[in-house]
Amino acid sequence: MNLYRKFEQKLEAGAESSGPIRGQLGTGRIGMIWLAANLVVTTLLTGTFFVPGLNFSLALVMIVAGTLIGAVILVLIGNIGTRTGLPTMAITRGAFGTRGSLLPVAANVIVLMGWSWVQAMLAGVTVNYLIASTTGFSNPVLFSVLCQVFVVMLALFGHEGISRVEPWLAVLILAIMAYVFAMAFGKYNPAEFAAIPVDTSLGYTPFIVLDIVIATAISWTVLSADINRMARNTRASIVGSGIGYTLSTVLAMILGATAIGYVILSGDQATEFDPTILVEAFGAPLAIAIFLSVMATNTMAVYGMITSVVNSRPERKLPFLATALVVGTVSILGATWLALLDQFTDFLTLIGAFFVPVFAIMIVDYYLLKRSRYTRDILRHTGGAYWYRNGVNPIAVAVWVAGAVVAYLLTYLFPSPIGATLPCFFVSFLLYLGLSWKQRDRGQIVAHEHLVSEESQNAS
Repeated sequence: MNLYRKFEQKLEAGAESSGPIRGQLGTGRIGMIWLAANLVVTTLLTGTFFVPGLNFSLALVMIVAGTLIGAVILVLIGNIGTRTGLPTMAITRGAFGTRGSLLPVAANVIVLMGWSWVQAMLAGVTVNYLIASTTGFSNPVLFSVLCQVFVVMLALFGHEGISRVEPWLAVLILAIMAYVFAMAFGKYNPAEFAAIPVDTSLGYTPFIVLDIVIATAISWTVLSADINRMARNTRASIVGSGIGYTLSTVLAMILGATAIGYVILSGDQATEFDPTILVEAFGAPLAIAIFLSVMATNTMAVYGMITSVVNSRPERKLPFLATALVVGTVSILGATWLALLDQFTDFLTLIGAFFVPVFAIMIVDYYLLKRSRYTRDILRHTGGAYWYRNGVNPIAVAVWVAGAVVAYLLTYLFPSPIGATLPCFFVSFLLYLGLSWKQRDRGQIVAHEHLVSEESQNAS
C-alpha cells in the first residue's frame, strides 16, 4: 500500500469523509480553537481602518459592540453544527433544499478562497519585508506561495490536526500581542491615544465601524458549524465559541487600532491595512505574530473549503485527500494575485451580500420553523423533508436574492447611515419567516437527536 493510500485511509478513519461526525472537544478546547483562528492579521488590520477615522475610545466601544452582535449569529449557526454533526454548508440543505444548497456552497468556496488568498498574501508581504530589510532579497509573490503551501499541509491533517495545533498557536500569538500592547502603552498613555485628532475626511461613523465589525463575524460564520461540530455538546459549542470568538476579535481589532495609533503618535505616516507599517514600528515579534495568525486561521479557511466540497452532494462521497489536494493547489496559485489586497473592503461587502441573508434564513428555518431539529432526511440525495420542489426551496432562494439586493442597494446606490449588514439581516429574517410560516412544523415537539446517533441506529 502506497503512502498516499495510507494517509487517505487515516483521514477516512478520522471522519474526514462526507456526512456527520460526533464531536469530542470540551468548552476549553473549542474556545482555544476559536481564539487562535481569529487572532488573525486581517482582523488586526481591520482595526487599523478605525483610527483616526473615529476617536480612539469610541472606536473601542464600537469594536466590542459589533463583536457581541456578530457573535450571536456565529454561535447560533455553530450550534446547529454541534447538534447535527454537519458542517455549515451541509446544513444549508435544511432551508435551501438538497439541490438548492449547492448555491451557498459555491458562494462559500469562492469567499473562503478569497480569504485564503488575502491572508497568504499578507503573510508573504510581512515575511518578505523582514527578509528584504536584512538581506536585500525581495520577492513577495514567492513568500506568499510558500506560506500558503505550509497552510495546505496543515489542512491536510483534517479536524484532528487542527484541534491539536490551533491552541498552541493561540498561546504564542497572545504572548506576542501582550508584548505589543506593553510597548504601545509603555510609551504613550491611554489619554494620548484618546487625544488623537479625528480625520473626518476618511468617512467613518460609529455605525459604519459597527457594520464592518459585524461583517467580520459574518465572514467567520461560514466556518462556525465546521468548527463547532467538533464540540461534545451544546454548552461546549455555545460557551467555547462565544468566548473564544469574542475575545479574539476584540483583542485583534483593538491591537490594530492601538498599533496604528502608536504609529500616528510616533509621527510616522499611517497607512491602513498595511502590515509592513506595523512591523516597522514594532519589529520582528509582531511579524512573527502575523505569520502564526495566518497559519492558524488560513488552515481553517482551507479546511472549510474542503469540507464544503466533500459534503456538497450526499450521494457523491468525494475523498477528502484528493479534494484537499485540488483545493489546496488552487489556493496556492491564487496567492500570487497580490492586487487583491487593494480590494479588501469590497471583498467584505461581497461576503455580506452573499451570506448575511443565508444565515438569517438558516436561523429562522432551524430554530423557528423546524423547531431546533433536522432529521436524517438531510443526508438523503433525493426525496424526503428537504426535497421541497425538485430539490430546491424557492422561498429560500428568492429571499436570499432579495437580501443580496438590499445589501447592494444600501452599500452602493443608497448608502445607509447604519451600514448594510443589520438591515439586510432583519429584512431577510422577517421575509423568510413571513413567507414560510405556513410550513412551520406544528406537530408534537420531538427531542433533538444527533445525526450520527440516528445513522447508527438505522444501520443496526
